[in-house]
Amino acid sequence: MSLVDDFRSLHRGRAPGDPLVLPGPWDAVSARVFVEAGFPALATPSAGVAASLGYADGEVPPDEMFAAVARIVRSVSGAVPVSADIEDGYGLPPKELVERLLETGAVGCNLEDSTGGVLKDPHEHAEWLAQVRAAAGDGVFINARVDTFIRGNADPAAAIERARLYVAAGADCVYPIFAPPGALPRLRSDIDGPLNTGAKPDGPPSLRELGELGATRITFGPGLLLSATEELRKIAAGLR
Repeated sequence: MSLVDDFRSLHRGRAPGDPLVLPGPWDAVSARVFVEAGFPALATPSAGVAASLGYADGEVPPDEMFAAVARIVRSVSGAVPVSADIEDGYGLPPKELVERLLETGAVGCNLEDSTGGVLKDPHEHAEWLAQVRAAAGDGVFINARVDTFIRGNADPAAAIERARLYVAAGADCVYPIFAPPGALPRLRSDIDGPLNTGAKPDGPPSLRELGELGATRITFGPGLLLSATEELRKIAAGLR
């Protein structure tokens, strides 16, 4: 079985309360730490990688982002599948985007439906996702991020409408980022396929609780990097 097949299988048949937990490495060292801890897959966070490279979130040149992802994948030597947050696709044509992603060794990607803080037209974005799917075939697991909540629309119906379009276009999973925990049961019932939600490393809610509410998989954005940075600040202060 290939790594992308392994990755897809990790999203299937999960019991409530047992979501797939995907830590987000920002560099080679953190990737190795998460693999050594026994996690079956990784999902890079664009904000975490940006911080590690000295950029603000959303300002990493595509060449540097793909190179960073490639280093992370290489550091774990194919031991686990890696999915990469490649933001809005950097304006690349679908075929080139898929080729560059696969060159890194990643088998999945996170693609968001807003650019420059503005939501894209959902139908146009769905058509673009369909082109990405056509270019990738079954070789890439596509996590379609839905940005309605993060852009100020608190109505779950808006996220559900977009998510359904993206699933129909070939997305393997949808990620209504910043969806409140209370909205997860409705999102779960009204959207086909796996549902990604974000979490804080130390909760609340707990990872089990998020799974019981409807999350299939859980990611942390830059949260793990921020926690590690805070610990490093304490160490640095102690050295002074």
